[in-house]
Amino acid sequence: MTTFIHPTAIVEDGVRIGPDTALWDHVHVRAPTRIGQGCLVGGKTYIAYGVEIGNRVKINSFVYICTAVSVEDGVMIGAGTIFTNDRYPRAATPNLARALGSEPNEETLSTRVREGATIGARSVIGCDLEVGRFAMVGMGSVVAGSVPDFHLAVGNPARSVGFVCRCGRPFAKFDPASPPASIEHRCPKCAYAYTATEGSVEELGFGARQSGG
Repeated sequence: MTTFIHPTAIVEDGVRIGPDTALWDHVHVRAPTRIGQGCLVGGKTYIAYGVEIGNRVKINSFVYICTAVSVEDGVMIGAGTIFTNDRYPRAATPNLARALGSEPNEETLSTRVREGATIGARSVIGCDLEVGRFAMVGMGSVVAGSVPDFHLAVGNPARSVGFVCRCGRPFAKFDPASPPASIEHRCPKCAYAYTATEGSVEELGFGARQSGG
């Protein structure tokens, strides 16, 4: 097992990188950040200090991941995605007498991307929120609030418009204002089964029998 770091990448002292992880051209990783095993970080991506990245995470090119972001195992982050961590950002104090630093403070808010989630290319992710397990954020979306597990969220601001399987196939598309009261679904592609009640998705597992099935 080996770790690949492109000669043009900047990896600061104190960064921890797991085996079988690759960092491509002009990536910059600040310390202390941890990147797990089997990850791919695409070119020109910037990862700030204190970020936690799990195993088998795929981060495409031109991604900005700021301080206070945590990314769990198996997440995909599309090209050009931007994370944020401050709702009221300013460059200086109110009287402009002193520049503000970039270190975390009481205004810094966290974001967590749960295992298996996908964030589409050129999305903008707000702070003080979660993107749920195996959720999917459509490309170009602006996420201002948490996305529940297995939900498909799109738009500006992003709204849930359906559910997605572990394999990424969507099911039960709906109007954001009226999610289905109750559905059952077995994915024809991978055979994982689910039930959903009032927007909350429960995973039954691979090949699980559904009621009446």
